[in-house]
Amino acid sequence: MPKPKLLTNSLALLVNRLTQGIATFVLTTVIARQLGAYELGQYILSISYYYIFVTFVGQGLKTLFTRELAKEPEATPVYLVSGTFLQLLLSIIGYVLLVIVVFVLPYNPDTSMVCYIMGLAVIPFALSNITEAIFQAQENMHLIAATTVPIYILRTGIMIWFINMKYSVNHIAVIMVISEVIILAIQWIYLVNKVKPSWQIQKEFMLKSFYSVRTFFAIDASGIIASKMDVLLISLLGSEFLVGLYGMISQLMQPFIIVSNSVSLAAFPAMSKAVAAGKEKQKKETENVLEILLAMSIPFIIGVSIFANELILLIYNDPKFLEANVPLKINALTLIASPFIRSFGYLLVANGLEKINLLEVIVTTVSGGVSGVILITKYKLIGAALMKIVMTISSCGLLTYAVYNRLFIINVWRVMRRPLLIGGLMSIIFLILKYMKLDFLLILGISIVVYLVIVSLLFMNDFGGVSVILQKISKK
Repeated sequence: MPKPKLLTNSLALLVNRLTQGIATFVLTTVIARQLGAYELGQYILSISYYYIFVTFVGQGLKTLFTRELAKEPEATPVYLVSGTFLQLLLSIIGYVLLVIVVFVLPYNPDTSMVCYIMGLAVIPFALSNITEAIFQAQENMHLIAATTVPIYILRTGIMIWFINMKYSVNHIAVIMVISEVIILAIQWIYLVNKVKPSWQIQKEFMLKSFYSVRTFFAIDASGIIASKMDVLLISLLGSEFLVGLYGMISQLMQPFIIVSNSVSLAAFPAMSKAVAAGKEKQKKETENVLEILLAMSIPFIIGVSIFANELILLIYNDPKFLEANVPLKINALTLIASPFIRSFGYLLVANGLEKINLLEVIVTTVSGGVSGVILITKYKLIGAALMKIVMTISSCGLLTYAVYNRLFIINVWRVMRRPLLIGGLMSIIFLILKYMKLDFLLILGISIVVYLVIVSLLFMNDFGGVSVILQKISKK
């Protein structure tokens, strides 16, 4: 594939992902500030069930169809119609199961209703997975961004307007469903004009696809349960208010997660190419990624530990949310292991060892579930944060063992020395700014500028030093 197309597709996916992340962060912040922690908990719980069931019934087919259509593009008309019909059946089953699960569990009636409404979005979202699989297989990822990003932005604006008008979370859920239907309609209209659909439903194709999707289903199902287990356990062992507070903590982690995910994803192709070059090359690439991620995570953890109260009040403007102070600091500690989890996960996939990733997800899910029941029952919100620590240790430990046992051993000092130096210098800056008692927005701005200067100075030699950089700039 030509490099310009690769760049366009990568940029399109990044824009789509960033838009979703930013929109989610803004929306949850507005819900918390305008409606309160209880309503935020309802929204986060409903969106969690939505993601769980849409992943169950849709994400596996998207992955499978993308792979198969890339090999057999002439079968697109069959995949568009028969694949969509199969996805429709599965998504209806998924929504029915969602309703049954929510109905059986001991939620308040108003919370259950939000979940029922939000769950309806499972059907159009799952169906759009088929159209997006076609776009991806055709290497037209820009069409995904073009058909989703404007709707995401418009949807978020309308939701914020409704929230400011004091409408309930039910109305937010309705807007969510309508927006997903609009995205599906736009993508279908485009494809029908470009592809001549095969309107005959092919049962053999559907049965074969359903059989082939089993592995993808297992991986995606395990992953989504692991990622949402904390929210589900808090909702069952705590309350919607606690879910809201915990969701607030998760959203405060989003800026780091969005950036680190982008860095990890961008490094994955280099990791994959390095496999053919040997283990030393792989080791170097992995250590480079780890160092970059740790240079972001360590100062972030220190900043959160020092300015937790100020950060919570800046974003949510309500002293009630200060209850999340200690859990936020505990949760931030997981970011120490996060770079290793992300990097080692991609490294194993690059080497064709993705079954280890599946095993890790299953073990982490079980350990999180068992520890979560004990810790959340006893310590509520702090227990949820401690459960996150347990899951992080489990995940990082298993992946590290797999990498060390099957591939190579990381030079920890080489990876940690500059991130630790950056963390130490930023700690001094943070404490000085804290002592000066400046406005927190000003503190935030100064901290970001100082951090960028420190990182630039420490990593400058990686690009050839000052003289080489100046020469490159002058040539441009």
